[in-house]
Amino acid sequence: MANKIPVPHLSYEQIRTKADSFLAQYNPSKKIPVPIEEIAEFSLGLNIIPLPDLQKTFDIVGFISGDFKSINVDKFVLENRERRYRFSLAHEVGHFVLHKDCLSAFTFNSIEEWKTFQCDIDDESNAWLEFQANSFGGLVLVPREPLASYKKNIEEQIKKAGMDSTTDAAQLMVAERLAIEFNVSKEAIDKRLQKDA
Repeated sequence: MANKIPVPHLSYEQIRTKADSFLAQYNPSKKIPVPIEEIAEFSLGLNIIPLPDLQKTFDIVGFISGDFKSINVDKFVLENRERRYRFSLAHEVGHFVLHKDCLSAFTFNSIEEWKTFQCDIDDESNAWLEFQANSFGGLVLVPREPLASYKKNIEEQIKKAGMDSTTDAAQLMVAERLAIEFNVSKEAIDKRLQKDA
């Protein structure tokens, strides 16, 4: 029987409020790209533990330990896919910030325990956990005000180059440039632009 977890049903705007508060506390200089690794390690005191073949063997990039003291992450991703690594950290920090209370009753300090936990929770609880952590990760790495400002500047540069900034090709260029500026994937930018374009 699947375990139902009392996950708070937070809306996107409620998650945004929590992400904004988090950034005000841990990135007050509003540095872009957001230094998520430094925040996780030095401000939150989380140990980042690289694990070989985590993704290949278990089909996961990272997970936060049940005691909320470490984030385990695929070693290859950490060393070779910086944007994916950064989002994984922000996602797990999302669990740390949003779900510590509702997950603290469960123990999963090894990969096997984490996979068992994942298999044992009900689909609705898991969907809420993942939606909220993904949303938090995107909102932390790509905050609303810098996103709007950078987008406007890039569109102005495109216009100065004599291009129509509203075309699909120009908007693709905007998204690609934003991905570089925020050091996230284009998919992460696309999702954020859907909410804050």
